[in-house]
Amino acid sequence: MKDKNSTNDPGYAEPVPFAERLANSENFLSLFREGMALVEESAAYLDSEGREESKSLDRAASLTYATESMRLTTRLMQLASWLLLQRAVNEGEMTHEQAGEEKSKVRLDSLSSPCTGPGWEMLPVRLKDLIARSVRLQERIRILDAAIYKKTPTEPEAATSNPVAAQLSQLANAFRQGSD
Repeated sequence: MKDKNSTNDPGYAEPVPFAERLANSENFLSLFREGMALVEESAAYLDSEGREESKSLDRAASLTYATESMRLTTRLMQLASWLLLQRAVNEGEMTHEQAGEEKSKVRLDSLSSPCTGPGWEMLPVRLKDLIARSVRLQERIRILDAAIYKKTPTEPEAATSNPVAAQLSQLANAFRQGSD
């Protein structure tokens, strides 16, 4: 019996790698430009207007300002690193696999801002806006990253994180051992 999903079947077409296509599209270029512009805008704000605004804050708000501006800067540097890695893949400077190895150094899941707590309400509106925009950008990049660099069910981590996959893996191993 011929496997319907076989590449030998003339009616079979490989699935379209949607995430990879998206990463190579005008949408990615737009995301890249948006991310880099946010980095520049945030740096300019923190170096000038933000510095002046922070001087007028009370102690609690000043501490929150320092914490949140550091989180913002760190988050944006992580996002910029990811965007630059993906651009290098798109331009043929790195392979998908090389970028996957390098991106393990990039943290996309950390540094969320609480948007509450002592001093938060007293933070300058512009800083809160930059934080909110960076968190939205982070979420968009996390979704794209998960789609591009998804792990296949055959990887050991996927089997241990998914109880059904772990059970299927155990069954497959049992049948393999029984046929030997």
